[in-house]
Amino acid sequence: MNLTNVTVNTQSSIRIEGSKILYFDPYQIQSDAHDADYIFITHEHYDHFEPESIEKLKKADTRLIAPESMKKKALAKAGITSENCIFYQPGERHEDQGLLIETVPAYNKLKPFHTKGKKWLGYVVTLDDTRYYVSGDTDVNEDILKVQCDVALLPIGGFYTMDWKQAVEYVAQIKPKAVIPTHYGSIVGKDSDGPAFRETLETFNSDIRVELKL
Repeated sequence: MNLTNVTVNTQSSIRIEGSKILYFDPYQIQSDAHDADYIFITHEHYDHFEPESIEKLKKADTRLIAPESMKKKALAKAGITSENCIFYQPGERHEDQGLLIETVPAYNKLKPFHTKGKKWLGYVVTLDDTRYYVSGDTDVNEDILKVQCDVALLPIGGFYTMDWKQAVEYVAQIKPKAVIPTHYGSIVGKDSDGPAFRETLETFNSDIRVELKL
């Protein structure tokens, strides 16, 4: 599987390029690319919803996808016209301009940072026949155990989310073709978390490809 079309800028700031260009939680974007067909926001924390980065990526017809619970904030601050802003609840399935979008609940089970009641999101997006799962900030929970995907992009830094050991166990259960760890080495997590995740997962299932992008 070719993953050169996937870039992780920092934290959980992800770019996926194919027949459409998708961004997820753009953060600390440096260049004025203005090439986003879609910008997906998982939740409202500053390192996931940064209007300054959205400004550098948006163009006239960019679509913004965000949780329904963020509607007021996103409409006020994202700088994208309301007709191009779409808000979803967890557990939905939609097709928008040929892009299949499924929303997955993203939450902590015991920690207070991302509560289930906020209805924040991860996304499974089918682009060019590949199912990409961008989980947002989440622990392993019964909702994400239902995910089916080809490529999983998951936080491994711990504290606010699952750590790399929990991520290994999760990936071994859902069995994607490939996984790209995120959310480590900057705000939380150590640089060594990525290699530790990759090496340990190989002992569980060597058929799952691990690509380190941070």
